[in-house]
Amino acid sequence: MSVDVGGTQSPTALIVGASRGLGRAIADELVQRHWRVICTVRRSPRPDVRGLADPIEFETLDVTEVSQIAALRERLSARRIDMLFVNAGTTAEDANGLQRIGDISDAEFTRVMMTNALGPMRVIEALQDLVPSDGLIGAMSSGQGSISNNAKGSRELYRGSKAALNMFMRSFAARDDQRLHAFILMAPGWIRTELGGPDAPFTIEEVVPTIVDTLIANRGKPGLRYLDRYGHIVPW
Repeated sequence: MSVDVGGTQSPTALIVGASRGLGRAIADELVQRHWRVICTVRRSPRPDVRGLADPIEFETLDVTEVSQIAALRERLSARRIDMLFVNAGTTAEDANGLQRIGDISDAEFTRVMMTNALGPMRVIEALQDLVPSDGLIGAMSSGQGSISNNAKGSRELYRGSKAALNMFMRSFAARDDQRLHAFILMAPGWIRTELGGPDAPFTIEEVVPTIVDTLIANRGKPGLRYLDRYGHIVPW
């Protein structure tokens, strides 16, 4: 299903972490639905990034660098952001996900937690006031961040980083000055991306329209929701 936007002025989305994969595809899908889109990439846009559909603006941002977040906030200070979606994320170096949390190095723990949990929340803290009450603030979580659904273990550091993101977002949304705003944590499912790997059952092209449907449908709905791409609730 495609959800188009009405009105004479196109809404604006800021997709943080859109150089490739899901972030890039979400940005492209929003453009097809007549949104203005701002994409952030960690380095100056590469040729393949420039190939995204127009109109897209590019900003450089590493979510683990506080000074870059502050600079982005300054550059966008006069803008209205109808959808802020933080897609930035990484996985642990152990590709098989078998490394136990007690064996993770300090450096690896810090890298993953900074990228998946603290960095995204710092971006949201910095840019929240650019999003109106009828907008949406979201972040890319994972079904593996669900504590209730964790029956098999593995990928312990990655799971922990996404569970931390979920808790930080829940605390943020519970603040008195945020209760009228809409928030979403997206668990997109197992998808064939660089992070998901080649064995995942779904392609980016198959899932992104549904993800965008769910994001748009939750604009302006107060409260925080942890949802899969179909809009179904994921257990905390």
